[in-house]
Amino acid sequence: MRIGTRSSLAALAAALLVSTAGPLAVHAQDKPAATAAPSPTPAATPAQLVAKVDIPYETFQLANGLTTIVHTDRKAPIVGVTLYYKVGSKNEPRGHTGFAHLYEHLFFGGSANVPNFDIPLEAAGSTPSNGSTWYDRTNYVETVPTGALNLALFMESDRMGWLLSAVTQDKLDQQRGVVQNEKRQGDNQPYGLTRYALSEGLLPVGHPYRHTTIGSMADLDAASLTDVRTWFTDHYGPNNVVLVLTGDIDAKTARPMVEKWFGAIPRGPEVAPIPEAKAGPVTLAKSASRDMPDQVPVLRLTRAWTGPGLNDPETPALEIGMHILGGLASSRLDNALVRGQELAVGVTASDEPYQQLSMLSMAMMVKPGVARDKAEAAFDAVLAKYLKEGPSADELERAVVSTLSSEIGGLEEVGGFGGKGVTLAEGEAYSNDPAFYKKRLEAIAALTPEKVRAAMVKWLSRPVYKLAIVPGTRVDDGAKMGGWGDEATTPAPAPDAKRPAPALPPAPQRSAPQLGAIGDLKLPAIEHATLSNGIPVTLARRTAVPKLELAIDFDAGIAADTLDTPGTQALMLDMLEQGTDHLDATGVAEAQERIGARIETGASTDTSTISLSALSDNLAPSLDLLSQLLLHPAFRPEDVAREKAGQQAQLAQALSSPNALAQRTLDSALYGQHPYAQPQDGLGTEASLAALTPADLKAAHDKWLRPDLARITVVGDVTMGELKPMLERAFGQWKAPATPAPAKAKAMATTLPAAKARILLVDRPNSPQSVIMAGHVLPMSGTTQGTEALDLANEVMGGGFLSRLNADIREKKGWSYGVYSRVTRNEGPRALVVRAPVQADRTGDSIKAILADMAALPATAPVTPEELQRVTEGAIRSLPNAFETNAAVADGIRRNAQLGRPENYYETLAATYRAIDAKAIDKASDTYLQPGEVTFVVVGDRKVVESQLQGLGLPVEVVPAPTVSTADDQ
Repeated sequence: MRIGTRSSLAALAAALLVSTAGPLAVHAQDKPAATAAPSPTPAATPAQLVAKVDIPYETFQLANGLTTIVHTDRKAPIVGVTLYYKVGSKNEPRGHTGFAHLYEHLFFGGSANVPNFDIPLEAAGSTPSNGSTWYDRTNYVETVPTGALNLALFMESDRMGWLLSAVTQDKLDQQRGVVQNEKRQGDNQPYGLTRYALSEGLLPVGHPYRHTTIGSMADLDAASLTDVRTWFTDHYGPNNVVLVLTGDIDAKTARPMVEKWFGAIPRGPEVAPIPEAKAGPVTLAKSASRDMPDQVPVLRLTRAWTGPGLNDPETPALEIGMHILGGLASSRLDNALVRGQELAVGVTASDEPYQQLSMLSMAMMVKPGVARDKAEAAFDAVLAKYLKEGPSADELERAVVSTLSSEIGGLEEVGGFGGKGVTLAEGEAYSNDPAFYKKRLEAIAALTPEKVRAAMVKWLSRPVYKLAIVPGTRVDDGAKMGGWGDEATTPAPAPDAKRPAPALPPAPQRSAPQLGAIGDLKLPAIEHATLSNGIPVTLARRTAVPKLELAIDFDAGIAADTLDTPGTQALMLDMLEQGTDHLDATGVAEAQERIGARIETGASTDTSTISLSALSDNLAPSLDLLSQLLLHPAFRPEDVAREKAGQQAQLAQALSSPNALAQRTLDSALYGQHPYAQPQDGLGTEASLAALTPADLKAAHDKWLRPDLARITVVGDVTMGELKPMLERAFGQWKAPATPAPAKAKAMATTLPAAKARILLVDRPNSPQSVIMAGHVLPMSGTTQGTEALDLANEVMGGGFLSRLNADIREKKGWSYGVYSRVTRNEGPRALVVRAPVQADRTGDSIKAILADMAALPATAPVTPEELQRVTEGAIRSLPNAFETNAAVADGIRRNAQLGRPENYYETLAATYRAIDAKAIDKASDTYLQPGEVTFVVVGDRKVVESQLQGLGLPVEVVPAPTVSTADDQ
């Protein structure tokens, strides 16, 4: 990947903690738990939902073997361009691990006729082009304005056919460094070595799926120019590629364009498929276990097996079976271990299918203070009971409906990593059928409890691999993991000797096409209404998919904790899903799953929100459930105690994360006693969480979640005539209390501390990377109008992949996986924030580079014409892309309301940008983005980095890392 995304297992710890579920069953003295939200409206059936998931397409193949799939969707003047090269890490031989991923990076370094892949596309209004590598494939995606499709196809074809002449030793060395920092960044996270350990435990040396996609440091160091050339010619021919075009295009128009740009590329070697006998699932001879100490606060237990690939007829049953076990909010593991015995603060289970095998895993974050042997026994008992009983018919239906609802939501996007282009491409690449998604969903809808049980028994009754990530000192070195697996007995390959590669024949000269007409942003009409209790309602109707997004925003947010106890808002909002007067948490979760709804709560800096994603057919029961959660939360003492334990575990997790540590330290330094100094994760402190009581949370609910502080925003497939009566029924009788609204504005006027340039060093031993965060508060608020020149100045400096900071520290120097800056958009004081995770031995050099890059704009390096065009006209052309989904439109409407901007702000943004010239951007940079008063925070290994900071001309203060007490008996 070119941006910081995480594999599902590497991200498992965070996902587990976020998914902490809610309360015990309702006690006898309470009203009995309902099994569904009361509503006279019947929910849509699985068969009805499957019928709504449809992606019509046409396909054709060029003489050189390139397969092209076209899907037409005219909702916006954009086209998703998706290419799947059928080569991934499973194709790598010994000594070449990480090559497929390294090549993904090299693909963005230019080709024979395209000096830079990103600049022309972003100037044309494309989403940032991106790519990713996995075991079975390498893919590249961008979503472009229709008028830029010819340009995108020209560029994609040039790197497919004529890349090699542009791959130099310098580019190889540069991207080798970037990839190695990507590996360090992942390894540096809590639980960051998990995937390595699972692969080592489940698969033998030499199995194609054993080594990780990022590979080993030694193999990356050894990659030579000749090696990477050979890798390209062996695997990247058009006959090994699927091209998918989705959106404002049809096959009749697309075919001549594809033939023009790709037709002359010669056919490549045929890539032999890896035999199933070599790449298929492996049954362990006997169960095995491993304890891996790590710098983590919570013991995590994992059970894992390999399973069948995605084309196996049993895979749908395993996907749903694992979803019932630990994916649903009402999963077996949640009900037994989080809400029932209260032994866990988070659980999960999933089937992660690849083409030729899958990873079946279940995991448990053990509640601090619980004895490990007790947790292990209970964890295994849940699985044993589930395999014996199988799922109930109701569990199966809820799992199927929630899965189908999610699939329908995915139909909104034409491109990207999760849109319709990827769905069609994966079907063709993995299953020789672009419509494989439909067969899969039909198979899911047709499942029976017995089919699910039989598949689960077959695959999860085999010997298991047990992995425990144990709190302690990390002893394993991620730099030595992820490779072929025989490193202990086989010498590492010699580093790249950097010998000159043979000369290549000249590539044909090709010229980039001119852009066609670029469509303007067209947002749906906005309608307004007011409920009888005064709540304003805003609706933007969109009918592309039969779903809608609804948000109820309250003027509160994490900043409101200044008037309460730190951590109050987040815990109070979490409690809304933990039970009502009539439902316990399991009933709440089941009700959502049964109707395909998703209700979420959360707090940003200034706003507290309860949101709903619902199927249009099921809107009435979804709103009925939403109103129960918002208006009648129970705040039972036992539920609060359990949720507090979950929050305390999340806090411990945050304080073990270098990113969270850096953010907390910087916010405190910049804001002092201001409400914005509250930890932005909303978790408060150990002491503040411990002090919160059910009465405190109920008081906060009544104080902040009130109709006179609320506004409702809806975007999706519903009319105002349908919507308002349903909202009136759900919320119209809700009355504001007689007490005045809280005095949040007074707290926001708190004086900020004086800014000063300095470095705050937080010691985090054994860190292969340092996380640098830097910033200063700006003399303006988020509601200050006319600051677009500042926003564009930040885009030039650090706002995107092509920004100066990223181009210097990542692309030129290779010290980081990505360096970015942003200017916050809170209602109150805005701040400039820079984030740079860098290799530990380059910490001081990276700070020096950041200071130099900031000072240079505009003193010695004013904005260039190319930069001006990209951040103005390129941004204008990208606006239709930015509002492709219902959620994006809703976010825009809500942001305008929050910041006091006119309703047509985004429609007039093009004219605003065109009126901003280079001088205005330079002036904004000179006024607001200079480094003179910037505070730096460095979270890293003090013994490695402290000496590097001494010669930078900034005072260095060592800041103790905050800690959370944990039990010793795990």
